[in-house]
Amino acid sequence: MEAASYFRVLKSRRITILLPIGFASGLPLALTGSTLQALMTSYGVDIRTIGLFALVGLPYTVKFLWSPFMDHLVPPYLGRRRGWMLLMQLTLMLSIAVMAFISPSKSPGLLAVIALVVTLSSASQDIVADAYRTDILKAHERGMGTGVFITGYRIAMLTSGALALVLSDNIGWQATYLLMSGVMAVGLIGSFFGPEPQQVVKPPLNLQDAVLGPLKDYFSRKSALKILLFIVLYKLSDAYAGSLSTAFLLKGMGFSATEVGTINKGLGLASTIIGAMFGGALMIRLGLFKSLMLFGVLQGVANLLFMALALIGKNYSMLIITVAVENLTSGMGTASFVSFIMTLCNQRYSATQYALLSSLAAMGRILIAPTSGLVVATFGWANFFIVATLMAIPGLALLLWLRSDIRDMVSAQEADRVD
Repeated sequence: MEAASYFRVLKSRRITILLPIGFASGLPLALTGSTLQALMTSYGVDIRTIGLFALVGLPYTVKFLWSPFMDHLVPPYLGRRRGWMLLMQLTLMLSIAVMAFISPSKSPGLLAVIALVVTLSSASQDIVADAYRTDILKAHERGMGTGVFITGYRIAMLTSGALALVLSDNIGWQATYLLMSGVMAVGLIGSFFGPEPQQVVKPPLNLQDAVLGPLKDYFSRKSALKILLFIVLYKLSDAYAGSLSTAFLLKGMGFSATEVGTINKGLGLASTIIGAMFGGALMIRLGLFKSLMLFGVLQGVANLLFMALALIGKNYSMLIITVAVENLTSGMGTASFVSFIMTLCNQRYSATQYALLSSLAAMGRILIAPTSGLVVATFGWANFFIVATLMAIPGLALLLWLRSDIRDMVSAQEADRVD
């Protein structure tokens, strides 16, 4: 494909509008997670209380439970997706601002309630943002659109994470949270100026249809069970290695926390963004199946760099190469995988189907991650990363089996390809 085709895709309003929407999706996460932990620690809150606050993140893992409501109910303004986004963004701006005025040491219970409102609103915004991205992007735009969305999301995480911590030292916690509330207004750009889907789709007629319709629609397809298994397996190798990567660098290799934070987090963030954008651009030329296969192989093989680091020992050049390549390939794999999930969604039920399928993708990581420490203790770090690499094989083998099914799905949507 000519360079002009890449630029035509990138400059599409359907693509560019995903940058502020991705930013709005990523901003609240740290404000109820790591940044909130830092806030509570600075106020001298008991570590047991801080630990309990992890429960406020539960809505992110169970958001599929109320996604049918957001498929079925249509706000009286801005359409089915942007209307909900606007409501959730306004709620987030207000609730984050309220958090600024609550003392963690004097009113931890009230802070927990408001933090839960933030995570509920944020998870709900994620539901409609994912559905909106699925509904507006054409088949050939999904990789690039995902890359732009991830870029916005990661920049927001850096803003509400590292930047918020720096700001708290200079302007105080209250002003920092108030500023984050104002920065949340970036998402309003997406709500007000985002295009509506070209295809007019009737929402589910009732709540029963909203709950059962997505399941009936999905399981009416050929290879439905094989595809579900593939969703569980595809990112398993990447996630398994990542589950202990920080512990490996700190304890296994002896790098300092500052070195790990600067290189693993800073360089890792930049590499993930570049990987998502580069992967999205490559997908325009390669198509979905070839991208899934190539990026899947790369993200599996990249784990061998951790094995090499374990064998070489503490080495800064190798650390930089390992972190850069691992996050680059992970970003590429994420771009293709998210595009694949979008391809599976019926626009009528896209909020529910995307929420369910993305939750399923996390299941493999949750189920197998607890074994990682045992593998390290038994076989050592180098062999652990070999095991993580081998975990890519089942997903790639299943992908080969699904080759014709994936191409049929993409072909069915190619009528949407021409502007």
